[in-house]
Amino acid sequence: MTDADYVETLRANREEKDDFFGSHPQSPVPPEARDGFDGLDYFEPAPAYRVETTVTRHEDPEPVPMETNTGDEVRYVRIVTFEFELADERHRLHGYKQRPEDGEEAVFVPFRDKTTGQQTYRGGRYLELHPEDELEGGETVVIDFNLAYTPFCAFSDAFSCPLPPEENWLDAVVRAGERDWSA
Repeated sequence: MTDADYVETLRANREEKDDFFGSHPQSPVPPEARDGFDGLDYFEPAPAYRVETTVTRHEDPEPVPMETNTGDEVRYVRIVTFEFELADERHRLHGYKQRPEDGEEAVFVPFRDKTTGQQTYRGGRYLELHPEDELEGGETVVIDFNLAYTPFCAFSDAFSCPLPPEENWLDAVVRAGERDWSA
């Protein structure tokens, strides 16, 4: 896929998401705010933020408690670590599942970066990976930060969302994906 095709596909996906958020009964945007909702705010599509990562699989996954925006705690299991280069620096993010035995469950990658609380939601953003098979150590996987999204709790107090653990705080600026919609 060319960069132009990628950008066109990404824009179409964003338009579809905006339509859902603006009108669907299951939208996280409160019903009283949907009439005035004119779409999410996004960084410009940036193919450079599609990074190849090397996977390290954790054969004996460790539980990682994550605090939520409501003060509760949820437990995830760290199943993989992704290592990659971004802006000429090496970085690492961890991927989690609540039920590691569930092959259908997405790999959850919550993160914070240098835009958090300024250009993006103060609670961090999320990525999800949906690999066809279990991720294997040494495998190369693309993480696309253009798909980074704001958790539902940013839109309504009705949602409780896990906050990225400190091990997933990037010391980098990631100007890709969704911006803070309320800013």
